[in-house]
Amino acid sequence: KNLQAIKNQAYCNCEIVVVDDGSTDDTVSVAKKFTHHVYARKHAERSVQRNFGANKSRGEYLLFLDADMELTTTVIFDCVAKIKSDFRIGALAIPEKPVANNFLEQVKAFERSFYSAKGDPDTDAARFFTRKAFVQAGGYDETLIGPEDWDLPETISKLGYKIDRVHTLVLHYER
Repeated sequence: KNLQAIKNQAYCNCEIVVVDDGSTDDTVSVAKKFTHHVYARKHAERSVQRNFGANKSRGEYLLFLDADMELTTTVIFDCVAKIKSDFRIGALAIPEKPVANNFLEQVKAFERSFYSAKGDPDTDAARFFTRKAFVQAGGYDETLIGPEDWDLPETISKLGYKIDRVHTLVLHYER
């Protein structure tokens, strides 16, 4: 669903880079149907994999998604428009809408509902970056395991960039 949702974006100038970290399903073969930028790399931390993918890409903007996420149709369009509206913006948070099926997923979705819709700087982490801000910040800190999602926007903010938010949603399948 994730890759098809990227292909269905209202903003159609998208380059897809997939970095697979040793999945045991058909991720690599499925991804190759959507892009030739598919890299199978085993057992590196998330920050290492994200920086690797960013280095393989060529776009002016970077959007980092996890396998359990799905873009709604105008996410990238809205992110690009928001960043172009203010040159001081270096990164954007995108609110997540939880999708849950079983009880534990519903509990997690309920907890997330307290902060996802309105936004919360303590829980929101930017996923969309200008390449310029990302590079100036040095990308994700590869020594961090866990808080890297919050560290990078904080570093970008310290460089003088503004961290903002769009209202368009990313679906997050709670598993």
